[in-house]
Amino acid sequence: MKIKEIIEMSTDELLTKKRDLRQESLHLRLQQQSGQIEQPSRLRLLRRDVARIETILSSRKNQKNGKK
Repeated sequence: MKIKEIIEMSTDELLTKKRDLRQESLHLRLQQQSGQIEQPSRLRLLRRDVARIETILSSRKNQKNGKK
């Protein structure tokens, strides 16, 4: 997911997307533990997407509170 796409999403959409990505990450980790994971690189991409979303959410929260 591109950062531009994330910035254009609303806060509610970001929270939903974050929840969905974390859920997918959990399922992939379970597959990894059982040795059935097909794309191990997908875990890394999910972690990065969650981090991007959290960064945008925290920056919006700081702007809302009057911080830079």
